[in-house]
Amino acid sequence: MINENRMHDLLGKMVSEMGAAAVGSLVILGDKLGLYRALAKDGPLSAGMLAEKTGTTERYVREWCAAQAGSGYIEYEADTDKFSMSPEQQAVFADPDSPFCMTGGFYAIGSIYVDEPKITHAFQTGEGVSWGDHSACLFCGTEKFFRPGYQASLVSEWLPSLDGVIDKLEAGAKVADVGCGHGASTLVMAKAFPKSSFIGFDFHEPSVKRANELASDSGLANVRFDVAAAKNFPGTDYDLIAFFDCLHDMGDPVGAAAHTLEALRPDGTMMLVEPFAHDELKDNLNPVGRMFYSFSTMVCTPASISQEVGLALGAQAGEKRLSEVAAEAGFSQFRRATETPFNLVLEAKP
Repeated sequence: MINENRMHDLLGKMVSEMGAAAVGSLVILGDKLGLYRALAKDGPLSAGMLAEKTGTTERYVREWCAAQAGSGYIEYEADTDKFSMSPEQQAVFADPDSPFCMTGGFYAIGSIYVDEPKITHAFQTGEGVSWGDHSACLFCGTEKFFRPGYQASLVSEWLPSLDGVIDKLEAGAKVADVGCGHGASTLVMAKAFPKSSFIGFDFHEPSVKRANELASDSGLANVRFDVAAAKNFPGTDYDLIAFFDCLHDMGDPVGAAAHTLEALRPDGTMMLVEPFAHDELKDNLNPVGRMFYSFSTMVCTPASISQEVGLALGAQAGEKRLSEVAAEAGFSQFRRATETPFNLVLEAKP
């Protein structure tokens, strides 16, 4: 029998959820068309003024502004019929270098709606869906979502949490970034440590092409990107081999870690940055876990299943399961170096 109070609460939640799902596409529009940036720079602005500054059409812009204001993403001043952005809203939507920037996540969300038929088929057949078979907006969205966090924390917090790694990087280390995507993490490190050499590997050729374009634009001479899989990337005597938010996507993470062990110097370090997760499902039933489980269903688990072994760790594998992967690969030391609300930073040594 239906409990009316519970039904009322659930329907209220669904209205909120549907509004959030619908406004996500408008976040992408606002980012692509420069609406957020113009409003942050010159607001308060009327819809007409914002349209003029961005070369867009007032009627569309007014509707967009109304949806944004209704979501709490921008502010509306009824007395003047103008819109503006608070410092917090600017940090989340208008500043691509802000550690709080979240717009990239909406590009990735857009891709999973586009790719839903492929995942539906995978559910029915048990087949996988390769990373490269997703909509291209997943790749740029992943870069846009993770890059601000890397810029904010990688050099200042994550690398210093590893035993002896900063000293090696400052003196001149050999570093591999495996599963590098568009190379956001690699470029952050290469810029911070000019005496060290960095190479990013990814099996997705279009991503490697984009990473090399970004490397060329950066003017950095100590970084390059090549196409290679995690189980057979070339090179030996690496001081640091890093996996940023990607080991759980791999079909054979044990094999990847075992190859990493062979490629490291005897005193080298494997660095794993993984989505934050507790070891038990019941402890991950929260907003962060919900987001990661959703992406894992649509992207991470199908990607792993599409490859050999298909271990399908999922984006909420947790420290215990990841430590088992490292141990099975032959690593003798494993620890949590640091954490954030969104990431676990794990260290493994031979």
